[in-house]
Amino acid sequence: MSSSSHAPTDTAHEADAVEKIVPLMPLVLPLAGAVLIFLLAFIAVFMA
Repeated sequence: MSSSSHAPTDTAHEADAVEKIVPLMPLVLPLAGAVLIFLLAFIAVFMA
């Protein structure tokens, strides 16, 4: 009985973690894209 009670709490904890990250996506995705573009440009200039 206790093992079945742990499963919903684990799922709820994972959902809470995802819900904390989702509002940050409009900031995180452009920053990650900018870093990726910068790194690719740096590699292209370095290799040229």
